[in-house]
Amino acid sequence: MNILDAAHKTVKSYPGGSESLAPRIGMSAAVLRNKVNPNNDTHHLTLAEASEIMGVTSDDRILHALAAEHGYTLQPMGASNSSTVMGAMLDHVSSHGAFAQAIQDALSDGLISENEMRSIYAAGAAQMGTVVTLLQRLRAATGVHGVAA
Repeated sequence: MNILDAAHKTVKSYPGGSESLAPRIGMSAAVLRNKVNPNNDTHHLTLAEASEIMGVTSDDRILHALAAEHGYTLQPMGASNSSTVMGAMLDHVSSHGAFAQAIQDALSDGLISENEMRSIYAAGAAQMGTVVTLLQRLRAATGVHGVAA
């Protein structure tokens, strides 16, 4: 799905559609409908508006469509209860163990089922999220924003 279709479907599928969503993002329903109409060449959704729409609707299909258009996929990072580097590190180690356990459980009978593959994928995605969180905590703790080669 392209980003224009994703924006249109996000607004259209929101309960009450543009009539309900537009006031929540500070614009008229007619303007919002025009901005997300894939056949309209005169009105365009800004990045800030797209972000606000995703925030209000909790619908991230615009973000996923944009990522896919550029060859990326996205996974939610998941919530972290830790605000420290050590806590983030422990979350990461724990998620690594859960990922390994999912693989071990799936391989126990020598055959990986579709459900087992989903479990492995979910555990792997969760582990990747903990790496990102750990890196964010390290950056916040050290104030270092660049990476040396």
